[in-house]
Amino acid sequence: MTEIPATEEEAAAVAAAIERGRLLFAKECEFVMGVAKEAQLPAAELPEIAFAGRSNVGKSSLLNALTNRNSLARTSNTPGRTREVNFFRLGGRLMLVDLPGYGYAKAGKEEIARWNKLIEDYLRGRSNLRRVCLLIDARRGIGEPDRKVMEMLDKAAVVYQIILTKVDKEKVGALAKIQEKAALEVSRHGAAYPDIMATSSAKKTGLAEVRAACAALAESNAVDSGPSETPTETSPETIPKTPLADPS
Repeated sequence: MTEIPATEEEAAAVAAAIERGRLLFAKECEFVMGVAKEAQLPAAELPEIAFAGRSNVGKSSLLNALTNRNSLARTSNTPGRTREVNFFRLGGRLMLVDLPGYGYAKAGKEEIARWNKLIEDYLRGRSNLRRVCLLIDARRGIGEPDRKVMEMLDKAAVVYQIILTKVDKEKVGALAKIQEKAALEVSRHGAAYPDIMATSSAKKTGLAEVRAACAALAESNAVDSGPSETPTETSPETIPKTPLADPS
């Protein structure tokens, strides 16, 4: 079950945050451009939230589900198809950034090196980047390719948050164990945001909470300061945590 706010004030703050998220993601979301090298990166005009994850983690499906669109982000049965950093403008208030998938077993060393350079180029000096949402397949948990990305984000001092995908594919007990292991691993990383979200694009689980967190970050005037930030009415701390033990 979703955690119940302790007071009426907290309940009202959560409801308001969920509504702000719904209204933001109900707005028009348009593809801006795809970037294959640093020189092509657009000017930092809006707050940005980037989505990263292994190939076939369900990143495109999640972006489509969040924006209530079927084809905003391209989905494919072939891992490793996304080769660019894709920018989507949401309601003129937020830029959603779709990073290329990583960890595709058939990718060569040159392809891996090119991906690393493209991501590092994007992260370098991107002062309007509020947070990276690092997607993890709930069926697999955090793997070695994910750890390498977490280490890269730690070194770049970029705040990131773990979002589990495909939670409807796992049983309750298995999800609880994955949650415990992920929370323990996250606690060892300085740039990792402590709250772990759980989502299912197919069942619509957790989408409202992700939207609300994104809306809160879009409203912030400063770059996300990570786990030490003080909770406010519009901060992600007011968003109810999606239960990992209830994938329905």
